[in-house]
Amino acid sequence: MPVLIVIAIGVSIYVLTLPDAIEGLKYYLVPDISQFSFKTIAAAAGQLFFSLSIAMGIMVSYGSYVRDDVSLVKSVNQVELFDTLIALLSGLMIIPPVVIYSGAEATASKGPGLMFMALPKVFDSMPAGTFIGALFFILVLLAALTSSISILEATTSMLMDRWKLSRTKSVIILTVFSILLGIAVSLGFGLWSDFTIGGMDLLTFFDYITNSVLMPIVTFFTCILIGWIVGTKALEAEIQKNGEVFRRKLVMRVMIKYVTPVMMVLILIFYNLAQFGIISL
Repeated sequence: MPVLIVIAIGVSIYVLTLPDAIEGLKYYLVPDISQFSFKTIAAAAGQLFFSLSIAMGIMVSYGSYVRDDVSLVKSVNQVELFDTLIALLSGLMIIPPVVIYSGAEATASKGPGLMFMALPKVFDSMPAGTFIGALFFILVLLAALTSSISILEATTSMLMDRWKLSRTKSVIILTVFSILLGIAVSLGFGLWSDFTIGGMDLLTFFDYITNSVLMPIVTFFTCILIGWIVGTKALEAEIQKNGEVFRRKLVMRVMIKYVTPVMMVLILIFYNLAQFGIISL
């Protein structure tokens, strides 16, 4: 992963040397207030869920393995910082080339496939681009594999706990299912490229279902469970058990009990109605 980050930094620097790079950089970094809407907030929330692995069961599963001497406050701060930096770097590497080669409208229409649309053209234009591009996508594959393992761990733990299956059987079942579904999604960029659901290719559709439908639902019920049934004091005690100073305690209470549940309902209803053109946001 450090090598992938180094390559991403190098590619980002090279992107800034491309013709019209300034226009692409302005599109990426300069806010266009006229385009800001509730739909923007909902889309950002969906990206936040995915990027921070929220509402997937990953943090619950990994959290159950954390040693008592690990500072949860420091861990969360590190995740927030590095996730934001990597997200900014990824955007710098991908968004300007899309604007340069395909126009700004492509950023809205291509969704998660933007990387595969923009970066091959960047690598094709740079010195030793074939080698660098091949190495980059191999490392991206490894990054996706580590992410897949974390997602698989959440569902594996569920099968082991609920159905009393062994870890080996759980992993085999979920791996086979994931491979079959992954093949179907990959064919959406080839043999099944004409097949769409709600105007979305398969990758964009599954990304939409998980980020904009399932995750808000899971987040809503998680907030109800922690905020109103279990109570936030149990969570606070876990965070502070090693004498950690938890300065955002009040913020967490308000967010979990009031703000987040309301936002999840609004996102779930209005964003999805807007997604299919039923209302305009």
